[in-house]
Formats: sequence, C-alpha cells, structure tokens
Amino acid sequence: MNNPIRNIVYEKIRQAGNITDSDLTNILRKDNNILLSEADFNKVLLDLEIYSLIRVTWITKDKRRIEVAREMTSKPYYGDSVD
Repeated sequence: MNNPIRNIVYEKIRQAGNITDSDLTNILRKDNNILLSEADFNKVLLDLEIYSLIRVTWITKDKRRIEVAREMTSKPYYGDSVD
C-alpha cells in the first residue's frame, strides 16, 4: 500500500524538525524518488498547514522555512482532576 505523498512529506519534516523548502524537495527526490511540481508541492504544504501539522514562514523572497507545528503525544493532558 502506498502512503499518500503528504504523509511522506510530513514524516520528512518531522524527522528534520525544521527545514527549508529547497532542502525538502532535494530530500524527497533523493530518498523517495519523488519529484513534485511546484504547484503540487505547495498544495501538500498548504494541506499540512491547514491540518495544523506544520508552519511555513518566509526566510527570503525565494526561500521558506518549514517546521513542525506541534508534536503528537501519546496521551492528552486534561489537567489535574478534581474529585
């Protein structure tokens, strides 16, 4: 079964912690042999940003920084229980 590309992209971002868009496309091309058009790459980033999984900020006019917005935890914290 193939993972959707957005899952692969998210895993690469999560492994790196934060990464630039050009480094991410190079990693995808080398490690997974994935070559995305710029429109498809932007669509994947937008989807992940809408799901609140990543944050994308501009570093320069042509370069973006991509980072994990939040790390999933195994148990949610509900605060101290009051009995």
